Amino acid sequence: MNKVNIICIKWGDKFPVKYVNRLFGMVSRHLSIPFRFICFTENNTGIRSEVEIQDLPELDLPLGLLERGWRKLTIFKNNFGNLSGSTLFLDLDIVVVGNLDEFFTFPGDFLIAHDKKKPKKIEGNSSIFRFEIGKYSKILSYFEKNFELVKSEVRHEQAYLSRELHKQDKLKYWPDEWVPSFKYRCCPSWIKSWFQAPFIPKNAKVILFHGLPNPPEAIIGCSKKWYRHIQPSPWIEKYWKV
Repeated sequence: MNKVNIICIKWGDKFPVKYVNRLFGMVSRHLSIPFRFICFTENNTGIRSEVEIQDLPELDLPLGLLERGWRKLTIFKNNFGNLSGSTLFLDLDIVVVGNLDEFFTFPGDFLIAHDKKKPKKIEGNSSIFRFEIGKYSKILSYFEKNFELVKSEVRHEQAYLSRELHKQDKLKYWPDEWVPSFKYRCCPSWIKSWFQAPFIPKNAKVILFHGLPNPPEAIIGCSKKWYRHIQPSPWIEKYWKV
């Protein structure tokens, strides 16, 4: 197989640089296919030398607007980052616990995790998705020309992305067991959470962290929500490391 692309985007100070470094470490330990790992960022200070750095892509959004992931849409530009071929986008706050090779061999033009918070909807979770560079540039161009309309119709980038791919009949999902949500699949129900710790579901490859907690909080058992109790998950440290 030809060399594949792994890309991530880091902007602002939501996630410290250790998230990029640990993401590279997890990918390098769990992917046997030759790959390029590119981080698009406005600040590369502290990022490990093995990571290829490119400038954070520009996206013209009104000042003061809640970002809601819209910047991710820039990766659909033609010739994005002077890259080509099969590309896997990864959010910085995922935890890789299994082999990643099948994310490049699983059939489909566009693969994304299904959002299990709203399983009856088509919406994907864009923490991990695969696509061909330059193949879906119309998704970005339509957004840029019709931003106010899109913002009135959908809440965030992954809802818009899922809708547009569904219209093209290109929206496909990873097997659910590969990409479990930490909150909804790893954590026991509320009553059980008082005497059972979170666990790695069978056949999991990438654990998704959306909202709160993030991996550091999950490790120590801090949900950051008064209504959600979780016990510590020290097993995360085995995977979430440089």
